[in-house]
Order: sequence, then C-alpha cells, then structure tokens
Amino acid sequence: MTTTSDSFPRRHARTQRFTLGAPRAFAVAPDGARVVFLRSTSGTDRASSLWVLDTADGGERVAADPRALLGGGSEDLSPEERARRERSREGGAGIVGYATDAAVELASFALSGRLFTAELRAGTARELPVPGPVIDPRPSPDGRHIAYVAQGALRVVGAEGEGERALAEPESAEVTYGLAEFIAAEEMGRSRGFWWSPASDRLLVARVDDTPVRRWWISDPAQPERDPQHVAYPAAGTDNADVRLFVMGLDGSRTEVVWDWARYPYLAHAHWSEAGAPLLLVQARDQRSQLFLAVDPDTGATRLVHADEDPVWLDLFAGVPCWSPSGRLVRVADEGGARVLAVGERPLTGPQLHVRAVLDVSDADVLVSASAGAEAEHPEIGEVHVYRVNELGLERVSQEPGVHSAVRAGGVTVLVSAALDPPGARVQVLRDGKQIATVASYAEDPGLSPRVTLTEGGARRIPCAVLLPRDYAGDTSLPVLLDPYGGPHGQRVVAAHNAHLTSQWFADQGFAVIVADGRGTPGRSPAWEKGVHRDFTASLDDQIEALQDLAKTHPLDLSRVAIRGWSYGGWLAGLAVLRRPDVFHAGIAGAPVTDWRLYDTHYTERYLGDPGAEPEAYAKSSLVTDEGLSDPAEPHRPLMIVHGLADDNVVVAHALRLSSALLAAGRPHEVLPLSGVTHMTPQEQVAENLLLLQVDFLRRSLGTA
Repeated sequence: MTTTSDSFPRRHARTQRFTLGAPRAFAVAPDGARVVFLRSTSGTDRASSLWVLDTADGGERVAADPRALLGGGSEDLSPEERARRERSREGGAGIVGYATDAAVELASFALSGRLFTAELRAGTARELPVPGPVIDPRPSPDGRHIAYVAQGALRVVGAEGEGERALAEPESAEVTYGLAEFIAAEEMGRSRGFWWSPASDRLLVARVDDTPVRRWWISDPAQPERDPQHVAYPAAGTDNADVRLFVMGLDGSRTEVVWDWARYPYLAHAHWSEAGAPLLLVQARDQRSQLFLAVDPDTGATRLVHADEDPVWLDLFAGVPCWSPSGRLVRVADEGGARVLAVGERPLTGPQLHVRAVLDVSDADVLVSASAGAEAEHPEIGEVHVYRVNELGLERVSQEPGVHSAVRAGGVTVLVSAALDPPGARVQVLRDGKQIATVASYAEDPGLSPRVTLTEGGARRIPCAVLLPRDYAGDTSLPVLLDPYGGPHGQRVVAAHNAHLTSQWFADQGFAVIVADGRGTPGRSPAWEKGVHRDFTASLDDQIEALQDLAKTHPLDLSRVAIRGWSYGGWLAGLAVLRRPDVFHAGIAGAPVTDWRLYDTHYTERYLGDPGAEPEAYAKSSLVTDEGLSDPAEPHRPLMIVHGLADDNVVVAHALRLSSALLAAGRPHEVLPLSGVTHMTPQEQVAENLLLLQVDFLRRSLGTA
C-alpha cells in the first residue's frame, strides 16, 4: 500500500493534522508590551521555539531556539516527561510548554530534562545546571527563583543558578511532590502540582502517594527483550492515589493543608493570587458535591467559601475557581437549566449563553468563551465565541462565525479564531478592540476544503455535519460513513475548517460522511451533557436518529452504512455493529473502551457510578458482557479493532477482551495491533497507513471496492 509524497494521508500525518507551524500557548505581559508564544519554523517542523511579539511595532523575534540550546542534538525525554506529554496529548517536540514570572519578563522551560530560562526582553536564553531530569519548571512571580520537579522531589534554584536545593523529597518510590497524579492530568484538566505564592516566598505543593493504586503492566510484545512498564492505574471502583497539600516556605517551613479529605478526596483545582487566600476546589468521589475552600497559609486551616451539589454530577471548567481582583469568588455553575458565570453569589449570565471557560478576570469584566445557550434566539451550530461579561451585561468580542478563544492582559487581547473558510486559525492582537498586530502561522495549507453542511437531525435537533465528495454530482445515493466521537468532552461538530479535513478525505473516497454530536457531548446545555447518566448507549440512539432523519434530505444509501471512531468513538463504533446490525453494516473501533470497569475512576464513575454498587450500568454499556453481544441470530457485521499496544490510557486489554468475546460468540472480526503506539498515533507512517487501511476495510465490507 503506497501513496505519493504529497497525498493527503501523508501530509496529514507529516504535519500532525496541519497543526505544526501554527502559533499556540500565548501569554501577554501585564504592561501589554509583549505577547509570548510557541511556534515551529514550518508546517513539518515538530520542534517549537519560544517567540516574543512586541506590540509596539508588531515585530516577532525568537527568544529560545531548542536546536541551538541543545547544540543540534536530539531530545532525550524521561519516562515522566513522556507520560506528561501523553496526558496532554502533546505530539510535538522542542519547547512544548513554558511558564513565566508575573511580569512576563522571565520564562522557564525544560529541554531533554534540562532546565533553561529565557530573558524575554533581551531575547537571550541559557541553561541552569541543576539535578534532573527536570519537569515543569516555573519561575516565582518576582522572577528571582525557579521551582521544578526532579526524581519526584520539589526543588528550587535561584534565577541565576545559585542556591539549588530540595524543598521536599519523596519518602518512597511511590511518592512525588509537585506533580499532578494520573487522574488529575488525564481527567480533571489539572496538569500542575505546585503553585507559587504571590509574594514568592512559599509554595502550595501537592504530595501524591500512589501506594493504594492498583498496579498494571504494559509491555511491548514486539520487543520481548524489554522490561514491561509498571504503572499505577486507578480503574473504576478501585483506590485512587492519596493526594495531600502542603504550604512550603523557601525557608524550609512546611505546613499541611487540612480539609475533609476522606469525604472530598479529589483535588480538582488550586489558585493563588494577590486577590485572596489560596483557593481550592475539592470534590467528593461521586462528584455530586464539591467545596470551594480558602486556605490560611500560616496554619493550613481551610474555610468554606461556597458549596455545590448536583443530583447527577458536577463538571469542572477551565479558568475557575479564582478570585476577582476585588476578592469575590468567580465560578461556572449549572443553575436553572443553564451553564452560567457567577461572581460572588450572583449569576452574571443566563440561558442565552452556555459558558465553557473563564479566560481572564479584571476589575472591569470577566472574559469567557461560550456557545449559544438553550434559549438563544438564533443558535449557531458549532460556534464558540468570546464575551466580555459584567454586572451591566455582556459584549461579544469575536464577531466572525467560527470557533474563538482568547488570552488577555494589560489591555491587550490575543484572539485566536478558526472558521469554516479559510484553513487554519487566524491570530489577532487587539488593543481596545482594534487590531494592532497579527501573529503569523507557518502551518501548511491542507490542499482541500471541506464540502460541509452544518445542520441538525432528528426530533432532538442533534448537531450534525454532513460532508459529501467534492466531485459529487448529486445523481446517485452514497454509502454512508458515520464519523463521530459522540461522547463527553469531545465536540466534533464545530464551525472550523481543519476540524473536518479527515472526514472530507473519507467523503472523497466515495462516502457521505456524517458527524453527529448526540447527548453527552459538550457545548449545548447541562441537560444535554448529562443525558448519558448511567447509560452511555444513549449516544448510539442519537447517532441512529440523526442518520435516519438526514436520509430524508440527503443522498444516503441506508443499505450501506458504516461507522468509525477512536476512544469513546471506537467504543461507539463497536456498540453500533453489535447492538444494531439492522442499521450498521461495518465498523472500525479504534482504541475502544470495551469494558468500562477497566477505565479510570474520575471519568467512569462520574457517568456510570461505582461498579460495585451499579453493575447494571456497566453491563449495559459494555461490549464484552452478554448484554454487549447482540442476538446470535442477528447478522454478523464486519468489525475492525485497532489498538496501540503501548496505550496507558485505554489499555490494549480492552481490545483483547473484545476480540476474545467475539471469538467465543463465533463472530468474525479483524484486529490491527499497533506496536509501540500509545493512545495517540503521532508516528507518520502509522498515522498515514491507518487512514488507507480503514478505507480498504470499508470498501471491502460495504461492497464498494
């Protein structure tokens, strides 16, 4: 199986889905003079450099070049750093993350486990000789110290390289200081394990003890001479890591932070700013109650600021909780059937907006990203906008249709916008609402534009994207490929060009492609997201409803319907061909969660509950129980199972157990094991050939070859 060097599969893989060369990870100086960001030098260069844009003249300059700093040598990543990148789905190289002081004048970052700093005004960078491998280095707000983690210890060094020492060292191999545990990084959106005080004299530090967590072995059967990897994996219903917090002073002092850990074991978020005391968000194991706690850093005592309860579950949101400059609690909450922004005890938005994240908080307003709410007069399918919100009302910052986000400080806003046309994202630097500069993108042009229609399907008005071949003349019906993620955290129906490139490529192979965001997917309403409570199979019902409704207005051949997906979408594809072979005639299940008892605690228990208390919820959503295999009298539909053997998120046991269950039931299927591949598929040849093999399977299975 070969392709030309300029084919879409090859270029899609080589450019990491056309993301390389695009600017990202923006920070704005509080004086509005500088915008800092990461960007590689071309659309095929994986190694990002640290850049600075001067807002006075719009000029860009490199503050740190990873190749120069490493002397042209290749990167050498520690296992801990590889795990961090896997949790954040980071497939790039070079400088993949950085942190700055409060003035955004000093940046720190790790390369090959070594600590580097960059003077952002001068544009110079240098290495600080410290013990490694270095993880997550962060300057103090005053820029005088750098804290970082090495070998599970939290360490600190002067910004000039002086006074290097450990503030906390692990008591055993199972303990780390200053790192997020697996479940926080994978499911809570918390990638950090320490936070500097505004005065730069002490830190809030997480101590993680993995001793209670069940151990799993992940091996590479293609490399039998290598030892298996021993990982602590908190599967549903089993013990989590023990996570505690300490206030640690640069003078060596250490005070434990006290709260009802037994009842609220999840440390979901921490925030420490000049506007108030350290602020924590802690959750109960069942995620139906949570507390916002203020910490006395001198004694470690906590006081209740606010408490939330929900009969279904409580979601977590980026950017909150935090203090406003006036010391009021800023949070996002589900109230009155809407997802609203609240400052203090007062909601500032209503059902017209579905708030998704808090981007910045100032004296004048709160900057948020939001979709149209359930009661919006003209809901825009797949659009996400940036709004300024205060007691007087709201103002939309992003004007053009599309998907937008922003970073703001010092009166300067960096607005990142993607639309259905043109490709990629546009980055504008705004002051007082007027453009003063743009940040260039070096990402490659994909060479194709999706023929996409955003619409709604079925009585539930399910958001859908329909893609037809670009050369389709409209004179015949087309075999159908459903291409969903279809579950929590994964909105696929978006008004953005590059989000639909792979679906369009499949359409160009002769398919009508449908992407449907049914119940459980984000961006519509709390009730929509919580519609999969205790029953993931609602996701399948909505895929079928969308398909059958769209067939009334689109050229869909319902006698030839296939479905493909990855992760939750892979589970959904497997469920479709097993439970509803009357509708689906072939499926491709990539890295599917086939037995939800094997997936992690925070995610799975939020939706399905405790497997010991609610086994029926797990059985109903399982592909490997008797309920997960349809009646033997039903047609046996072709199913391809694809799984990376090195996956430490959805482990390969999921695919193997499904294959065993299918074999026991006498059901033919194909298994494609990917040696050395994790939950991501960044390897160019693997990613390219996966697309080609899927098309070949679909054509064979649907009789369209």
